[in-house]
Amino acid sequence: AYADALAMIGEWCAAGPHRRGVIHAYSGGPERLDQIMALPFCVGIGGPVTFPKSEDLRQAAARVPLERLLVETDCPYLTPQPYRGRRNEPAYVRYVVEEIARVRGMAVDTLARATAEAARRLFELPPAEAG
Repeated sequence: AYADALAMIGEWCAAGPHRRGVIHAYSGGPERLDQIMALPFCVGIGGPVTFPKSEDLRQAAARVPLERLLVETDCPYLTPQPYRGRRNEPAYVRYVVEEIARVRGMAVDTLARATAEAARRLFELPPAEAG
């Protein structure tokens, strides 16, 4: 099913200019990233990256180009540690950011700014106001 889905996305992207999107709630390992990176899509990573047994997902999070990485909460599901098993909330995205920053060896603020900028580009949002 995964290969079929990527093929359909590829056909859709080829059918017109400026077609892009996000692979929501990516849960695979690094081995599938090359196929996704061949598409004009971002990769959204959420709470499961914080789960103890999600080493493959952490490796993938370290490999996604920063300009194509999005962080997600997928509320009310996929709650990150330490709140796993409870209802997810938007505020918990910080745990996703912290874990991805850790595996990438970068500052949390730097990752947060980069992923916010990736989301602004993808969704054609205006720049954030300085404040």
